[in-house]
Amino acid sequence: MLIGSHVSISKGLIGAAEEAFSYGANTFMVYTGAPQNTVRKPVSELKTDEGLAFMAEHGIEDIVVHAPYIINLASYKDDTFTLAKDFLHKEAQRAAAFGSRYLVVHPGAYTDKTAEYGINRIAEGINEVISRGMPDIFICLETMAGKGSEVGRNFDELRRIIDLVDKKEYMGVCFDTCHVHDSGYDIVNDLDGVIDEFDKTIGLDRLKVLHINGSLNPRGARKDRHANIGADGTNPKGADNIGFEAIYRVVHHPRLQGHPFILETPWISKTENLYKAEIASLRG
Repeated sequence: MLIGSHVSISKGLIGAAEEAFSYGANTFMVYTGAPQNTVRKPVSELKTDEGLAFMAEHGIEDIVVHAPYIINLASYKDDTFTLAKDFLHKEAQRAAAFGSRYLVVHPGAYTDKTAEYGINRIAEGINEVISRGMPDIFICLETMAGKGSEVGRNFDELRRIIDLVDKKEYMGVCFDTCHVHDSGYDIVNDLDGVIDEFDKTIGLDRLKVLHINGSLNPRGARKDRHANIGADGTNPKGADNIGFEAIYRVVHHPRLQGHPFILETPWISKTENLYKAEIASLRG
């Protein structure tokens, strides 16, 4: 099983790899800089060679890069759309330099337009990004919770984007358990049915990454608030409405194996997280 968590890139790729190893992980996910802005250190300053060597020595592989939240490929505003395309292309190059095959991106929000507009706009942006030249990497559209005007609130919207992309060999999907639950899919009582629907609508061959998160919300709430796996009322960050057993079934489901499982669960405090315990318990 490939399982890990989001880790910090502040000390370069070597620091990220060492942090992941301390949690007992054999994969991990990073942002290549702060997720809220475009400020980025040159890759040459991120100790990639040391990080890749450490990963090879300690059996850490198939790592994931997450694009920053500021990328909005669904925007009708020309400056926002241009920034999204330019930065997504740059992030793809940086992800490849980290040895990653996966760049996870939130599809975007259509704001004052329509979902149809957003879907077409996202595909337009991705087509332009790919046309500039891409490394051997998948752009992984993330399943979204459905809050506000975000695109990707159901499997059909992601399929419609992919259908409009010319070079589909670059396209993948990131399945987020919290988002899928919050958008209305019943992964607690009907995981097989949800997987069947994903396969029928998008195709399991497009599944590349899974984000493994509990949810503070009831199914269908469309709020996107992550919880620690199986947390009860004693957890300071709140109780999990998905539950440990349901998440355990996800990470051990035979049809979902061979992909990185990445935890994005809340930190208990600024200095304490549950990644090591959650990874160990989910391994079983």
